[in-house]
Amino acid sequence: MTALLDTDLTDAADLVGIDSLLTETEIALRGEVRAFVNTIIKPNIAGWYEEAVFPLEIIPQMAKLGLLGMHLKGYGCPGRTAVEYGLAALELEAGDSGLRTFVSVQGSLAMSAIHKHGSEEQKNEWLPRMAEGSVIGCFGLTEPSAGSDPASMTTFARRDGTDWVINGTKRWIGLATVAQVAIIWAMTDEGIRGFVVPTNTPGFVATLIEPKLSMRASIQCEIELNELRLPDSAMLPKARGLRGPFECLGEARYGIVWGVMGAARDSYLTALAFSRERMQFGKPLAGYQLTQQKLVNMALEINKGTLLALQLGRLKDAGTLAPHQISVGKLNNCREAIAICREARAMLGGNGITLDYSPMRHANNLESVRTYEGTDEVHTLILGQHITGIAAFR
Repeated sequence: MTALLDTDLTDAADLVGIDSLLTETEIALRGEVRAFVNTIIKPNIAGWYEEAVFPLEIIPQMAKLGLLGMHLKGYGCPGRTAVEYGLAALELEAGDSGLRTFVSVQGSLAMSAIHKHGSEEQKNEWLPRMAEGSVIGCFGLTEPSAGSDPASMTTFARRDGTDWVINGTKRWIGLATVAQVAIIWAMTDEGIRGFVVPTNTPGFVATLIEPKLSMRASIQCEIELNELRLPDSAMLPKARGLRGPFECLGEARYGIVWGVMGAARDSYLTALAFSRERMQFGKPLAGYQLTQQKLVNMALEINKGTLLALQLGRLKDAGTLAPHQISVGKLNNCREAIAICREARAMLGGNGITLDYSPMRHANNLESVRTYEGTDEVHTLILGQHITGIAAFR
């Protein structure tokens, strides 16, 4: 089925000439990532998904493409623009949300935390190796009872002489069982602080969460922190309060705005290719009005969502992107992408429930993407507060 998604069909996803808004450098970067997805990810993703395997062997290739911490500057990081990062996220998620999520956890969360809030020693120690893929990072914020409300976290770091001792539990932490370094957020007597934690530190135990019906080609874990002792130098010096992790979440949410349009585009193109070849009642499914209406509705939302992502990217590159604007993108694009993937699955009929076709896999993955980095409800309330000036979270 992948072979049907040729260049002509890919062009069918751009109804309004979005490519004319991109630079030659942006188009070239997108082409490199798309080629990687088409040759490495798409031929193998069904097997990885079915077997619940995250392919660690492709990390060096991702690093070589400059996908790890790609929007960060200095310390061995690629220093790409926000729009270039977004285009890469879109192409990666056209392959699978789990593979885009790896890039997000590594770069937008773990590396961003060190880049934004770390000391020079922490940056020099970790970022070059993370950019080259020899060190994997994870980001420990969410807890079993503290997802949308991280201020209620119970993980606590107490002073013990010049050391910190951390106890607590984190859940739904991507990559924790394969990471060499974890960014752990904990309550202290001074408020919420972040810590750079080598995962071989005594008291750090990561356990894989399984089985899963979503994001199967990725790794999510629970972390137990039991009397984990760290030197004072492990604290992120520039992160105080929830602003520290929220600034990193903003980076990850921005990538999602682009990424989910990749899952939607791949599902749309799969349904388009199938409907052009599938014969029913003497002609292709694509020749029926109801089919064309569905395809048009999908294409419209993909074009609108991609234009929204591009506008946010241009604002981010200009340094003017506001948090509520990221919520516009996260809420709208996740909501529309999952609807597109579900509709595409329905258009495939019974064939759509097999791993020979991508839409149901994408739809299952987007159940997770729609939930993490802020649920629909959280982003609705963020926007509601921006519009009315009244916080309605409690």
